[in-house]
Amino acid sequence: MDRAPGLSVRLKLTLSYAGFLMVAGGLLLAAVWLFLLRYVPERAMLNNPDDQLNGVFPVRSALLDVFAPRAAAVFAFLLVFGLVGGWLLAGRMLAPLTRITDATHLATAGSLSHRIRLSGRQDEFRELADVFDGMLERLEAHVAEQQRFAANASHELRTPLATSKALLDVARSDPAHDHGKLVDRLYAINARAIDLTEALLVLSRADQRTFTREPVDLSLLVEEATETLLPLAEKRGVTIDTSGDPAPAFGSQALLLQMTTNLVHNSIVHNLPEQGSVWVRTDTRPESVVLTVENSGEKLSPQLVSTLTEPFQRGTERIRDDHAGVGLGLAIVQRIVQVHDGSLTITPRPEGGLRIAVQLPAPPLQMAK
Repeated sequence: MDRAPGLSVRLKLTLSYAGFLMVAGGLLLAAVWLFLLRYVPERAMLNNPDDQLNGVFPVRSALLDVFAPRAAAVFAFLLVFGLVGGWLLAGRMLAPLTRITDATHLATAGSLSHRIRLSGRQDEFRELADVFDGMLERLEAHVAEQQRFAANASHELRTPLATSKALLDVARSDPAHDHGKLVDRLYAINARAIDLTEALLVLSRADQRTFTREPVDLSLLVEEATETLLPLAEKRGVTIDTSGDPAPAFGSQALLLQMTTNLVHNSIVHNLPEQGSVWVRTDTRPESVVLTVENSGEKLSPQLVSTLTEPFQRGTERIRDDHAGVGLGLAIVQRIVQVHDGSLTITPRPEGGLRIAVQLPAPPLQMAK
């Protein structure tokens, strides 16, 4: 925003300090006049020779002649002292603000690693500096995450495109090639690219928080997601066990259904090769609702589990079958939980597999009724 040039804060404070000092000096001299000089007689008076004081008693005009020049000198001194002292004092007081401004300019130029780190006791400037440092830290982490996500997304999107190009080059160089198999492979690759694009759009939609919140029952979403994924579970020999009471939440039904579907899908795909199991349970608490999804599977280390919510992470290896997903399932779940002000907990089961718990705030009382 373009603004007209004006006085600096330091100069304004300096003028304020000097003006206050001049007013205080003026009031002091006025007090001298009112309470001292007004009692001095205007005419000369002779002292009694028997008194200890001898000579002529001073009159008001004589005192004014002596007092006025010295008062003017005092005013001049107060003005200079107020300007110089006010300038130095204002500079010392505004030094933290200068550091904050410099850090802001660096952040505007793209340097997010700089921190102010003001030392000393807590005050308004240091509180502002601490808040600004916290904002820079979160912004730096967010930018790094977005850059890493963009790089991973570009890599994942490039793979199906490069594969499609290779298949088309082979078909063009060999007209006698079986085009039926080529079409099937291109269809599968295109479907995978579409799934990845849709997942990216869901992730972007969750980040923007542009959805409408409404009362949602998580238990009904579990039933819908389970019914949708039941053919996939039967194909893989996985049994799904659902239990729990109605779990009213408050948020976007579409996003929460996507979250539930991703959790159940992830539990089905990353399971035992045969005789796998998935347990889905909903619970209600005084101020929250909990959705828990557990699955059997191979044993996972806590270090590996801590990375599963990173985009394009697929467990111990990159699964490449038709239902493996695009590596954004738990990343989308985490983002949906975050925008609903909830918490996501992922822990390995001692006997193998994962236990994933989603805790969401309960709807307001007026919504729950």
